[in-house]
Amino acid sequence: MLLDTAALYFRAFHGIPDTVRAPDGSPVNAVRGLLDMIARLVTDFQPTGLVACWDDDWRPQWRVDLIPGYKAHRVAELVPGGPDVEVVPDLLVTQVPIIAEVLTALGIAVVGLPEYEADDIIGTLAATAAGPVDVVTGDRDLFQVVDDSRGVRVIYTARGMSNLEIITDGVLRSKYGVTAAQYADFAALRGDASDGLPGVAGIGEKTAASLLAEFGTLDGLIQAAADSHTALSARAREKIRAADDYLARARVVVAVARDLELPAFDAGIRIPDAGRDEIERLRARWGLGDSLGRAVTALDRAAQAPSPN
Repeated sequence: MLLDTAALYFRAFHGIPDTVRAPDGSPVNAVRGLLDMIARLVTDFQPTGLVACWDDDWRPQWRVDLIPGYKAHRVAELVPGGPDVEVVPDLLVTQVPIIAEVLTALGIAVVGLPEYEADDIIGTLAATAAGPVDVVTGDRDLFQVVDDSRGVRVIYTARGMSNLEIITDGVLRSKYGVTAAQYADFAALRGDASDGLPGVAGIGEKTAASLLAEFGTLDGLIQAAADSHTALSARAREKIRAADDYLARARVVVAVARDLELPAFDAGIRIPDAGRDEIERLRARWGLGDSLGRAVTALDRAAQAPSPN
């Protein structure tokens, strides 16, 4: 199971009142909410391994170089020339280090890589895993990693933990009219305001899906637009040709990495003996109470479960 960690703790922060506090008054709603999510996910889906994928770089410069507007609306006001800092509520900023501490104490591998987003870590692990993979996220971009033939699916959290949606190839075809292999091309065509991707002017979701259904890939569509003899309408041809430069760049920005060299880690579910005292310290220090208790119980049960044949 691969967790899109930031997506989950943002959801926890906004879903649980910030009146949930530690004994010293510090907010811990995101911490407790994430722990409850982990307990629920591990209990319901019984993974044999667990990785908290991390945004070492939430807005990699190489993506910004290609699409300057990439996530630009989420950049805080800073001194010109300084590093980009994501707009994050102050009451959440202080909780992120606590989340990292708690995950480490629980023995959950936290994996990130400089200049890459958690999506890229997920893309690489999903592509290289030996067995079935569940990706937990609220980000539609990760639909591109779905692969029924390899047992890779997305547990989609956009409608909340009580209404999880399991995304498979069949669901993608039914919901969007595209395959997982076409999803990155589809997203580049359609655009995504949440990531600052404008898309092709005049081409929405339905048109993007129909064009890919007819021409297969973005390459095929671009080639069709360049050839006046293809069965592409004059209006669509004009739109694609006008956006040719954007599409060449956007497709690279949208596609998640599949072949990164990641640091060594152990995805096995097992709370280390040395972590037990640290868990109790963190529970008392931050008032994590039953949320941490539920996560410990779920992880201990998963560790004791027999290995699949």
